[in-house]
Amino acid sequence: MKLYFVRHGKTEWNLESRYQGAGGDSPLLDDSYHEMDQAGKYLSGIHFAHIYASPIKRARTTAFRIQDWLKYPSSISLDSRLEEFHLGKMEGMKFTDVQRKFPAEFDAFRNHPEKYQPEAIGGETFPALIKRMRSKIDEIAQNYDRDDNILIVSHGAALNALINSLLGIPLKDLRKRGGLANTSTTIIETNDSGKTYQLIDWNDTSYLDKKIEKSDLV
Repeated sequence: MKLYFVRHGKTEWNLESRYQGAGGDSPLLDDSYHEMDQAGKYLSGIHFAHIYASPIKRARTTAFRIQDWLKYPSSISLDSRLEEFHLGKMEGMKFTDVQRKFPAEFDAFRNHPEKYQPEAIGGETFPALIKRMRSKIDEIAQNYDRDDNILIVSHGAALNALINSLLGIPLKDLRKRGGLANTSTTIIETNDSGKTYQLIDWNDTSYLDKKIEKSDLV
């Protein structure tokens, strides 16, 4: 079974270096629709048994845009377990403002996930995020055939944490592989109904006709 993870298209807050989180959702950039189409073309020949997406608009829109390009019909289900991190008071704030106002939380979230303590900002911990997202992935792995392909459209920070955890990466090392770009595709595979996973491709953006900017990565 192959799981194809796609991060949503780039938004205004991504461009402005603001935290969105599960409670924030700024409009997608005009160029993002073109990039979603490019992702759709890249994935168009794959027969997906199903598509799952975060219900947050930026991810939901990306999923339906990609669906339009698929040669094999595939239904979409929305699941709140695939939402972005709940970032509390950081949502909507520029990174620089968060760094000034919540320096410990900013540094830990970005550089030391194992030390991230979000109580002061009313946020969600890495273990809590991973637990809720993995419950959905476990459900998928156990309910589809071993040769199925599943498309999952979600969010950068959440997918980074989820995928690395599925690959057995310790919490302290979640950031070492690098970030995930907007409209990127990451593929992992399981041959034992989700007991173990292998990485096939990380943060593929080869199909996008753009230079990846720092503001694209999370």
